[in-house]
Amino acid sequence: MIRALGLMSGTSLDGIDVAVIATDGAADVMPGPARSFAYSDDDRALLRAALAAAEGLPADPATRAARPGVLSEAEARVTLRHAEAVRDFLAAESIDPASIDVIGFHGQTVIHRPDAHFTVQIGDGAALARETGRPVAFDFRAADVAAGGQGAPLVPIYHSALVKAAGFDEAVVVVNVGGVANLTYVDDGPPIAFDTGPGNALIDDMMFSRAGEKMDIGGTTAAEGKIDFTALAEMLAHPYFALPPPKSLDRNAFSSSRVANLPLPDAVATLTALTAHSIVRGIDLLPKEPKLVVLSGGGVHNLTLRWQLMQLLPCGLVTADRLGWSADAMEAQAFAYLAVRRLKNLPITFPTTTGVAQPLEGGRLLIA
Repeated sequence: MIRALGLMSGTSLDGIDVAVIATDGAADVMPGPARSFAYSDDDRALLRAALAAAEGLPADPATRAARPGVLSEAEARVTLRHAEAVRDFLAAESIDPASIDVIGFHGQTVIHRPDAHFTVQIGDGAALARETGRPVAFDFRAADVAAGGQGAPLVPIYHSALVKAAGFDEAVVVVNVGGVANLTYVDDGPPIAFDTGPGNALIDDMMFSRAGEKMDIGGTTAAEGKIDFTALAEMLAHPYFALPPPKSLDRNAFSSSRVANLPLPDAVATLTALTAHSIVRGIDLLPKEPKLVVLSGGGVHNLTLRWQLMQLLPCGLVTADRLGWSADAMEAQAFAYLAVRRLKNLPITFPTTTGVAQPLEGGRLLIA
């Protein structure tokens, strides 16, 4: 078994999740401790500026390593914060750094345009390896996108390992609600996975722009509002939802402009409904109705979203924590798992998860 540490900084811009697992990179997974480290307001402001700047990058794979303007500062900050998170995590958990065989480093996605074979995650893997003294696997999406895949989602192989280890004998869907929402369908065949639509990003951005808040904590703002069903229907008419999988999204692929003039509670209620309805529409694209949906990611804490999903889904809904998994740490665990697969030269993306022509290894490995 290999002991790996995973780092995930999601599209919600809330902070860095850190988790340790022991795994063989296949069916055996032993989760360890996990913690989250919040970004400061200044960090989030810098990352928002980086996201805006990345929109102007030419979608040229040959220049994806370029970091013009604020992107250079943001990459240095992201790398520093991840190094600090690793150090603080290991100290808090009394873990000897030498016991960590590899670190899986996702970085911060600033732009994702798979149709142009272009995806950028800022974060300096070489610098993180130097700072931590441990091998670092990073840049997990690039090879898949270069080979014609969507480059996302990457966690399905980990979801599949968890579901199969749990012994389910019927179809199960794992839904992760981060900045973007995605699902993994696990049954007898290879996993099927894709981004379903907006997750928390539109809600978070609306709360930040209108109320100066990082998120709709607990879904309380949405609970106070009324869904504008006309606006919801118009947003659900977006052509993305009718596309067959595999498919993936950039954080900024959708706009909240249709609800911008609504009272804040109504706007957030409608955006929350958009997330819920788009997840259910994604499930409608699957080969058969699942027996169970397992909810993970930051969206687990949005009780209004959970209530809406319970009303809309054709099957049961449980949170990942109810199964003994970790809703909050799952993506960080997944990148620890992917790092081990990088060490073993095992594929991380597949025709049914990203649309790549054949199972493909991914990530670059740097030894400290």
